[in-house]
Amino acid sequence: MSYAIIRNDKLTRVNAQGSYIHNDRRSKGHSNKDIDSTRTHLNFWCKKNELTYIKEFDKMKKDYDLKGNIRSNSIIMCEMMITSDNAFFDKIGLEETKRYFKESYKFVCNYKNLGEKYIVSASVHLDETTPHMHLVYIPVIHTKDKEGNPIDKICARDFWKGRDSYRELQNAFHKYVTSKGFALERGLPVEETKAKHEKIENLKKLTNFENTKKVLNNIKLELPEIPELKSIKKVMINRDEKIMNEIIKPKDNLINQLHQENIELHKELSKQAIVIEEAEKYQKERNSILADNEELHNQIKQIEHEYKKKSNTLDLKFNNQKRELEEKFKNKTLDLEYKYKSKIKELEKENNKLHRIIDKFNETIDKFISWICKRFAISEEDNLIKDFEKETNTFINPEKQIKHEEKVKEWDFEK
Repeated sequence: MSYAIIRNDKLTRVNAQGSYIHNDRRSKGHSNKDIDSTRTHLNFWCKKNELTYIKEFDKMKKDYDLKGNIRSNSIIMCEMMITSDNAFFDKIGLEETKRYFKESYKFVCNYKNLGEKYIVSASVHLDETTPHMHLVYIPVIHTKDKEGNPIDKICARDFWKGRDSYRELQNAFHKYVTSKGFALERGLPVEETKAKHEKIENLKKLTNFENTKKVLNNIKLELPEIPELKSIKKVMINRDEKIMNEIIKPKDNLINQLHQENIELHKELSKQAIVIEEAEKYQKERNSILADNEELHNQIKQIEHEYKKKSNTLDLKFNNQKRELEEKFKNKTLDLEYKYKSKIKELEKENNKLHRIIDKFNETIDKFISWICKRFAISEEDNLIKDFEKETNTFINPEKQIKHEEKVKEWDFEK
């Protein structure tokens, strides 16, 4: 049974340049021996890039005002490789093969609301061993800034957020292509295949990969021609049967033994080739995880730096504000204290003046009474004062008069 295959790889600027050269067939001498240059004219694009991947990225970032903290080693693009096996493509034919890749292109455009405008290139290669499509896109997420305004941001880490992000991609892709009429199985997860994640270079050394590929391409599991015994007997008429037993039979046994060894060797080499293919598949995923970890580590460092910077700024601002408030409070206190002291002095001065006026008034009253008594030949001043106070109900002494009036008010209030 054939499988629906879709894989994702993350690209830095350096990786993107290498993908561009391969996908657009920009190299004169292909290092990939599977490329048949006589068939390159059969390749086609679901979306063709006008510039290099790097220039397309810079242009799209500017035109669409894409946000994101982009460094020299940041993940700026992703590349999906979409394919199946030769048995599937041979069965459905060229036209259905083209439809398979066009439907796959539509699937990626709508996956996670990506949008077709963020697809950089989608090239289909029919000049290699198995038809496949390289779809390069910018991992844009639709989010909001700190003020709540909608923005489009470049962030591969958030686009592929979650441990099961690639598993979800496989599930969604299989569901989509089968709904379009392609009879394919969903690929087996790693938990079932038990594939180990080893570096490609190490596996090639352990398995002598290049020689293994040559042997698998050239090996023939055919028995060498064995001469018939009847023919030998005719040639050897009148010969001793010793030739039969010591030469022919041992050679026949040796040939059968070599044939069995060839079969076992072919099985072993096939196993090694399968391990290499699985290792190549998971090596890209490992590189992506390492790149993600490095990007995350850099972001954490940046956040720590910004936090420390903001913390120092806030401490300085708080201390300055504290000093300003203390200075204002101190100035306000001194100002109030000065105002109160000034008011007290003013009141004391006014009070002293009133005391002098009262004293002078009392002195003048005494003189006036003496003058009246002498003027009108009144015998005693005290009698005159008593008569005045009695008849007018008024005391010459102001303090007594004030106390008297207060008592009168109290009596009126009680009544």
